[in-house]
Amino acid sequence: MKSSLYSCLNGKEGSQQWPGRMISQEALCLPRDGFAISQDSMEDYWSEVRNITESGPVCQELLLEEHSMDEAELEEAWLQEAGLSTLVSGASGDTPAEALLSTLTRSQAALVQKRLNSYTQTLRRHNRQSARHVRDIFPGSDPAPGQPADSGPQISPGGQLPVKVPPWAPARGEGSGSGCEPVRETLQFEVPYSEGLAAYRREHDCPDCHKTRRDDGALPVFLPPTPKLGLTRVQDLSSEDMKKISYIALIELTTFFDTLGIELKRNRLTRNKARESGIFGVSLATLLENDQKKLPGSKVPLVFKKLLSKLEQTGLQTEGILRVPGSASRVKHLRQELEAKFYEDQFDWEQVRHNDAAGLLKMFIRELPSPLLTQQHLPAFLAVQNIATYRNQIQALHLLIMLLPEANRDTLKALLEFLRKVVAHEEENRMSLWNVSMIVAPNLFISRSKNAKLEEMQGAAGAAHLVRLLITSQDFLWTVPCFLISHLRKLNEASVGKKMLGSEKSKRKLLRRWHIDRNKGEKTELVGLLGEGLIRVHAPLHAKVSMALLLDGETKAKDVMARFDCENGSVSGRGSRSCGKRHRQYLFEVGGNLGERCLDPDTYLLDLYRVNPNCEWIFKPRNS
Repeated sequence: MKSSLYSCLNGKEGSQQWPGRMISQEALCLPRDGFAISQDSMEDYWSEVRNITESGPVCQELLLEEHSMDEAELEEAWLQEAGLSTLVSGASGDTPAEALLSTLTRSQAALVQKRLNSYTQTLRRHNRQSARHVRDIFPGSDPAPGQPADSGPQISPGGQLPVKVPPWAPARGEGSGSGCEPVRETLQFEVPYSEGLAAYRREHDCPDCHKTRRDDGALPVFLPPTPKLGLTRVQDLSSEDMKKISYIALIELTTFFDTLGIELKRNRLTRNKARESGIFGVSLATLLENDQKKLPGSKVPLVFKKLLSKLEQTGLQTEGILRVPGSASRVKHLRQELEAKFYEDQFDWEQVRHNDAAGLLKMFIRELPSPLLTQQHLPAFLAVQNIATYRNQIQALHLLIMLLPEANRDTLKALLEFLRKVVAHEEENRMSLWNVSMIVAPNLFISRSKNAKLEEMQGAAGAAHLVRLLITSQDFLWTVPCFLISHLRKLNEASVGKKMLGSEKSKRKLLRRWHIDRNKGEKTELVGLLGEGLIRVHAPLHAKVSMALLLDGETKAKDVMARFDCENGSVSGRGSRSCGKRHRQYLFEVGGNLGERCLDPDTYLLDLYRVNPNCEWIFKPRNS
């Protein structure tokens, strides 16, 4: 079938059928805000849309239903995802809402107050009973309807840097413009992004330096900081701590968007009819549950990893990899064989060509029952393209990555790492960063609902730009900001003070706490003799199972790791050498005001000791 999508690029009239709706070619070519996008620069995007259309509509049972949510439902869903559901339900939760509220910054607390006030007023209009009034949570503050909450110094939407063209729009001419060089700076993690926004605007008065452009060389370079407490990557924290991080990140993201004057929309989280077995159209959670029976500890679906591996083996040097589609009939046949033979280890991977593997990979992403970026957060990802500067776009994406479920986050990370390898071989495969981004964007961002949204089709260049930012900033985006870690520590400390005693579980925790306090008393006596920073590191897999160390201001985690390896490297049996490379060991902080964190080798331990003096120090492999 000859697609009419190219008629848009060639200036012809016509229309293109997208599942459930007719989209005019004029609409497809017309960008927002009246800024002309180069038609040639978007050719790969529309070619990929054509390939998706010709592959047939997504199975009806996988189409996401669009449901309208009234204001009360939206606010209730937000409060629940932010860990504040107890404010509207009255039930007890894993993290007391009062403890979380007590740790918020002034602007974050004002944002929560505004959301809760909106929820309460909406319930009143609908004559529904509210569990608690906003005055019960924030005494002495009940703004009148339509008036903003008192949140101290605020930046009005009018204070946003003026932008006359869409921030994601390609440059009018290569080499033209303000002549600003790509920005290289360290993006600080210590202060919440919403708090640092006003100060940054005052210090930087060259908005053109940060506007996005199509040429890959114009992208700014943001470097991660080197904090004394060490960088923390998402895989370094326990699942329980990452769950709390997501609460804080959602509140901070909403505050950040509110400060920028951008509405943070969300979709209703729906339960879609999905398959319980097989490969395609199966949720990530179900796939991983099945995969872990075969390979315990799997973080990314095995078939997804195999497709990426196949492409790396045969396609990185192939011209047009990802761009040139495989045979539709072959891809359909291979899909059926994968469904029947993959888990039986009978599938012949030698028959899969690189173009077929690329088609299967993109098909896998498109047919997930819920989008890889999640149904509820997809509008927030798309809203990032409306932010004026690179710096703020990356900050928003950073917080959104923290909100993704673990399976989605790990799978997205695997995809982006592969895409970076494709771009690194551009000289051989002729796939630039912009080409790769345009081809991947339709598979991640175009809605698979029965009513495809026109604005999503018009935002084609913006969606491609978001993929470009995800690829280039991926190492940075998968680190947890220091201000979120600091907030998590305060939250854990506040939660301990809020918990009620009485249950057997509480009694056991109290007894354990007593032992910790007693040991702390003994430790204090030693500290008085030897000085601050005396720790004991436990190494259960080593012959020498523990070691007392006196820290100084220059002691790093890697120094302790090297000392254990040196003293135990020649020991057989339980020694570190018997663990092998597959079980490389790291230093962890466990307990105190954090659940568990694998330490960056460059962490200064005395500084960490002062922040979390009651933690245990354990030398062990990851996920042991």
